Amino acid sequence: MPQGNEASANAIDDVIAEAVRELDLAAKVQLLTGAAAFSLHGNEALGLRPMIFSDGPTGVRGSEFVGGKKVALFPNATLLAQAWDEVAAEGVGEMLAGEGHAQNVDVVLGPTVNLHRSPLGGRLFEAYAEDPMLSGRLAAAYIRGVQRYGVGACVKHYVANESETQRRTVNARVSEAALRELYLLPFEICVADSHPWTIMAAYNDVNGVAATEHDDLNNGVLKSEWGWDGLLMSDWGATKSAAPAANGGLDLVMPGPRGPWGDQLVAAVRSGDVAEATIDDHLARLLRLAGRVGALGGIAAEATAELGSVVAADSTAMKLSLRNLASAGMVLLKGQDVLPLQDSEITDDSPLVLIGRHALETTLQGGGSASVRPPHQISIAEGLTEAIGEGRVRALDGVAVRHNPTAAAPESIIDPQTGRPGMRVTSFDSSGVEQASTTSEVAELLLGLSSGPHQGASVLELSAELVAAPGTQMLVGVRGVGEWTLSYGDETYAFATTLLPGDSREVGFMVPPSWNHVVETAPGRILVARLVISERIALAGLVVQPVPTPDEQLIAEAERAASDAEPAIVVVGLTAEQETEAIDKRTLALPGRQDDLVRAVAAAARRTVVVINSATPVLMPWLEEVDAVLCVGLPGQEGGHAVADALLGKVEPTGRLVTTFPGADGDGPAWNVTPQDGTLDYAEGTRVGYRGWYGSDVEPAFWFGAGLGWGVWDYRSAKPERSNDGESLTVVLANTADRPSREVVQVYWQPEGSAPVRLVGYAIADEMLPGEERIVAVACDPRAFRLWDEAASGWTMPPGGTFLVARGLGDIRLELPRA
Repeated sequence: MPQGNEASANAIDDVIAEAVRELDLAAKVQLLTGAAAFSLHGNEALGLRPMIFSDGPTGVRGSEFVGGKKVALFPNATLLAQAWDEVAAEGVGEMLAGEGHAQNVDVVLGPTVNLHRSPLGGRLFEAYAEDPMLSGRLAAAYIRGVQRYGVGACVKHYVANESETQRRTVNARVSEAALRELYLLPFEICVADSHPWTIMAAYNDVNGVAATEHDDLNNGVLKSEWGWDGLLMSDWGATKSAAPAANGGLDLVMPGPRGPWGDQLVAAVRSGDVAEATIDDHLARLLRLAGRVGALGGIAAEATAELGSVVAADSTAMKLSLRNLASAGMVLLKGQDVLPLQDSEITDDSPLVLIGRHALETTLQGGGSASVRPPHQISIAEGLTEAIGEGRVRALDGVAVRHNPTAAAPESIIDPQTGRPGMRVTSFDSSGVEQASTTSEVAELLLGLSSGPHQGASVLELSAELVAAPGTQMLVGVRGVGEWTLSYGDETYAFATTLLPGDSREVGFMVPPSWNHVVETAPGRILVARLVISERIALAGLVVQPVPTPDEQLIAEAERAASDAEPAIVVVGLTAEQETEAIDKRTLALPGRQDDLVRAVAAAARRTVVVINSATPVLMPWLEEVDAVLCVGLPGQEGGHAVADALLGKVEPTGRLVTTFPGADGDGPAWNVTPQDGTLDYAEGTRVGYRGWYGSDVEPAFWFGAGLGWGVWDYRSAKPERSNDGESLTVVLANTADRPSREVVQVYWQPEGSAPVRLVGYAIADEMLPGEERIVAVACDPRAFRLWDEAASGWTMPPGGTFLVARGLGDIRLELPRA
């Protein structure tokens, strides 16, 4: 039965009152900075246990940034959003709450509700959409699911953190109207509809003031205007000051134990720069969070439902759920008459030809803090082979897609001491004395954001025996920034790896540089790499992989195979080098020679299906040369199975795009992500994404909201209605195809005057049979009708304008006046 009740709330208030009364200033302030990278201080006198946070939102990684526990890897947020399904989003939250309970995690650091302002944004894969209302409603559903079981959610990053370039120092210059109508709106919806227990303040400045110090946004809007009583924490290392941040509404500095508060904040209170009542408010919010998650002794967590048995990350139930979530968001952009593939087309004599590096090494997650260590990762080649049989799939490698190689797969190396898969890690202190020696299944180690016996070391040594047969040419090397020595047999190399100019220090461990060299394997030889530690947070990893085949040879092999194929499937996409925290993209073009590969296959094959393995827009210069295009996002640990289901027609790819796909680099209302003199000007104002594309002279490749599926839709009529519950439309819809299908009915509003068009409502018509007609009710969100009046500094609700009932703004079916 539900645990949260008025008695619990009263008990929390009693603890808060006791803490304010009994704790001295230093003890209060200590609680307001983390104890470690992902944990907080406890206090026995208050019955407060240390709370544990974990990165999200595509899995509950736990407290280890690299090499931690194996946990479920969910489809990325953009792929989930493409289902436009709030019920599914809430279910994802519930599943993540179970993952959190399994690891004793109190707060999951997600969802991310920053908008897809520019398609170059590196971290877009972690956020939902370019539309604020859709983002906010999906995030609110996710939060309800997480918090239902007593685990806190953390909405991030507040606010105007839409890109990664110079993210720690950039000043986002945003008009008040754009802030209110776009960038604040998802947070406002979350606060109103699901009451998140925590929110994370961003790294950047907003209109000249650090987000962690922004009194107007933190105290004025979030805590006062919206009446939010939760805890505002900093992004990791984002806090720049003591008194300005404390007065500006920040409640908690992360990570710990070091930070700009501590003694400096105590001194600021004693000097009168910060009132102790301000400290008490921060403390109250921290303890309120503790009570809600069950971290205050004797007070039950504020759960509204009992969590059953936790579903394991590799259980049948979890696999099926993740598989279905992934396929539901996949978007068919072209080839409704080509897909699904027919079983009669695929035989032992005429197998399915599958081509591309992404087919064999499917990108299942993005890079940075959202990445997790899953129990398994199903590639598209593996998924299709399992679905139709090994003899009926011919999988070929594709061109190179990465600039820097990934860390060695565990099965490619052996710990020289244990003989088990993985590597040996030995650390030394500043005197050269061995500090620790351990085995690691993962061929990377991170110092500074993880625990373990190697923390604080001055030198790391990574060693491994190569599994490849003697005489094999192998590419070996290292990942990570610093001064290195690498040896294999009699060969020794000394070198340094560095960041590119302008890269932030996070790039060094999120998208690390590498160095590699070709060696010939020989019995008894050990690969040994030594790194002199120069950064507080440092990543060290081994690279071991076969020497890559030249692109020209791979393209020629693909072309020959495609000439006999009916059809050929080419899988292209991005990797965690582009879909990542810490850096932005420079182009939407596919990396390497993937475009050449598609064109070669399309010229040779009778039919060509392109599968795009990316979370965000890519350019498709070959679009008119291929027969079908399926966008599959970053589909999580069961990705290969989900893609196979969509290609073979076991499920319908029912997704609709949640961001506009430009046809060329530079197109669109907001492109630039590079600050000028430290400032990134959101000069497009409120015309972001489809709002700026609509009515412009440039047509995108694919509109926000686009997607085919199996249905053919006749929008027969629509009627607007008003009631005490607000505005809605009833839409008469028919599926005229010969297959059952699911439709997402989208309603946009074009205001009178110069304000841009915006999405105001959507509804799902599930499983409509061939020939079926249905009345679909679309409730409009009243917050989407508001316009911000900068002169009056307030909202207006103008009447009139036009409703557009559409399948994306490139396919408007009905227009009707709004009263």
